[in-house]
Amino acid sequence: MKSFYRLLRYLVYFLFGLSLIGAVTLFGAYLYLEPKLPSIETLKDVRLQVPLRIYSNDHLLIAEFGEKRREPLDFDQIPPIMINAFLAAEDDRFFQHPGVDYQGILRAAIQLLLTGERRQGGSTITMQVARNFFLSSKKTYTRKLNEIFLALKIERMLSKEEILKLYLNKIYLGHRSYGVGAAALVYYGRPVEKLELSEIAMIAGLPKAPSRYNPISDPARALVRRNYVLGRMRELNYISQFEYDTAKAAPITAKLHTTPSEVEAPYVAEMARAEAVSRFGQDAYTSGYSITTTIDSHLQSAANHALRQAIQSYDKRHGYRGVAGHYDIADIEEDIELIALLEELPEVTSMKKAIVTAIGEQSAEALTAQGERLTLEWPGLSWASAYVDHDIKKKAPKQTHEVLSVGDLIYLYHETPEEGDPYWRLAQIPAAAGALISVSPYNGSIMALVGGYDFYLSKFNRVTQAKRQPGSGFKPFIYSAALEADFTPATLINDAPVVFEDDGLEAVWRPENYSGKFFGPTRLRYALTHSRNLVSIRLLRKIGIKHAITYATRFGFDKNDLPHDLSLALGSGSVTPLAMAGGYSVLANGGFYVPPHVIDSIRDDQGNVLYQANPIQVCDESMRQLAEKASQHAEEATPLETENADGETASVIPRCAKRAITEQNQYLMHSMLRDVIQQGTARKARSLGRMDIAGKTGTTNDQRDAWFNGFNHYLVTTTWLGFDNVEPLGRGEVGGRAALPAWIDYMRVALNGIKEVIPDMPPKMVTMRIDVDTGQPVGVGNANAIFEVFEIDNAPKLPDTGRTGQNEGSVSPSNITPIEDPF
Repeated sequence: MKSFYRLLRYLVYFLFGLSLIGAVTLFGAYLYLEPKLPSIETLKDVRLQVPLRIYSNDHLLIAEFGEKRREPLDFDQIPPIMINAFLAAEDDRFFQHPGVDYQGILRAAIQLLLTGERRQGGSTITMQVARNFFLSSKKTYTRKLNEIFLALKIERMLSKEEILKLYLNKIYLGHRSYGVGAAALVYYGRPVEKLELSEIAMIAGLPKAPSRYNPISDPARALVRRNYVLGRMRELNYISQFEYDTAKAAPITAKLHTTPSEVEAPYVAEMARAEAVSRFGQDAYTSGYSITTTIDSHLQSAANHALRQAIQSYDKRHGYRGVAGHYDIADIEEDIELIALLEELPEVTSMKKAIVTAIGEQSAEALTAQGERLTLEWPGLSWASAYVDHDIKKKAPKQTHEVLSVGDLIYLYHETPEEGDPYWRLAQIPAAAGALISVSPYNGSIMALVGGYDFYLSKFNRVTQAKRQPGSGFKPFIYSAALEADFTPATLINDAPVVFEDDGLEAVWRPENYSGKFFGPTRLRYALTHSRNLVSIRLLRKIGIKHAITYATRFGFDKNDLPHDLSLALGSGSVTPLAMAGGYSVLANGGFYVPPHVIDSIRDDQGNVLYQANPIQVCDESMRQLAEKASQHAEEATPLETENADGETASVIPRCAKRAITEQNQYLMHSMLRDVIQQGTARKARSLGRMDIAGKTGTTNDQRDAWFNGFNHYLVTTTWLGFDNVEPLGRGEVGGRAALPAWIDYMRVALNGIKEVIPDMPPKMVTMRIDVDTGQPVGVGNANAIFEVFEIDNAPKLPDTGRTGQNEGSVSPSNITPIEDPF
């Protein structure tokens, strides 16, 4: 017995000594490794890699940029049932241990002694936080010790709730999702608080092996792991037996959800992304910046639809260029095999890919890529005359077989006619391009912007990057320059043939009106209303090219983009739709140049404002006085309280726009451009039933560009249609036919509920009766009289006076491209 006790005593001594040696060794390891451990202070102010997000001015998501999808949540935003699911799956003693679960480590050690293999084991949630934030995933003894020491250190500095928050926001959960907030959106398309128990358990089972237990990559294995998590939750009494049975019986509903964009504005998103990268470099994609744009989601939606409808209408007018492909499908019976054939076709916004499965005499059956079976009736097929070129198409088909065959790969467009029911129409990827921009004339906020038919087919932003000839859309700036030079809307200019010769030209230049006719002496108002080319050329010659170009810079145009010859009168310069919208804003807002802008604010991941737009704007008298006082006595200025796109108030000193043209000049131009809609080349816009809209069509030589630039007090909108390679659009495809319909469709939505406002006549102006043919004052009772408005200093005094007798001079233009616009 004594020997037994002696043996027992030696065993106790041995174990104590072994423990002491282990403790000393562990302490020594700590002393050795501790100086090399990273500072835990960084966890108190951790910056998770959150993607860049772009929002509309009503805070709807436009786009997200970044390799990692992350949706950081505060601890109280995470449902308790989700926390319990992760504890059950990863660390059920989390709230009891000090950061290291010695029982788990002992199990791992026994496993090592029995098998000789190092396997991950005993890792607590705190140890996983240490590894995820500070260490590599390589399995070594040194890393494990670092993990243990860091975990102990973390537990001393952070609360259990803070540690869980870090863990649940940082953990990788597959398919680019980091954190439970992102995983909920990626796999189920819903925020965490709206997930079912079975879905929560599925996500909680992912940290162990995000690819192996992924419900999308390996549903069978994911189901086993989910049920294991549910079983652990039941064992720990986190859920009832009924909840366990119900959740275990639930099917897998996970599927991959892309970023839930709420506003379709990809060209705007790219503009904002480029701005973020220019400011922050590559950190823009990971630092959680958010950019609020000036885009109005409602107007953006209307702009998308209006431009696409106009491009589709143009495409339809010029015939069908043929199917996208063809397969022999006689031996294919399964829909899934037919759908697979459509994968070679690119996706196109607003259209469906389909394969023809049957044809009738005047109908066709088609299977879409979404598995829908649709019937194309004759209204959706009868338009498809075979395309020959932009001017010619073959005779209209009479039967379906003239257009389609079984096995054809096609596109379908959902036609929404003004009258009748919507229907599916045979379509094709448009060859023509287009652009639409809509801005506030008072502060330059871009309310809607569409840079092309489909961003994913062409990322070229035609609003900001396409410099095209503006055609007759540039004439208002020439006419405004003429008013500045003391011409009046009643001044007569001869609409007669003119020939220019130049030794530098291979041929003489004989510009014409679109109609090919000449109309003799014509009042400027009438000439602009009906876009008389020869009047514009003679007018430019009278006022001088140099004066006109210098004057055009007041509207924001770069003089380097404008030709120094008489073709300037017909819009042969090179300008973007963005520049045109900025120029027309001067004519809409009382005479001030306000540069357009699209970014309202930029915030960091904590919501702090890094940039807040304070755009140049049209100021009322009180704002202007404040701005002037600020420039003279900054310390005495009282900032103005303004509201940004997020509904927050900010104190700013207003930046007031400088006057570009006189208020009298602007009033006359506004009046003349209203006549363009009421009586001239944009008469189709009268369908809006408004008297306050004004604008100008524009068509370039051979109809290579079609424009409409229009406005009222509330919005300035420019639309353009053309080919990127500057091909002609075809006969008759003038601004009033190709571009104006998009403007009308958009403004019908944009101006709904907006009160009509027609500018009041400014001081120093007078209304007079004039003879419609001579432009001279007449008395009451003259049957040929109309009313005209003049600046008092320029009003005609006597019937035989006027400003038509000035010497036209002699100019020899070079590099002239004749630009025309229709009646």
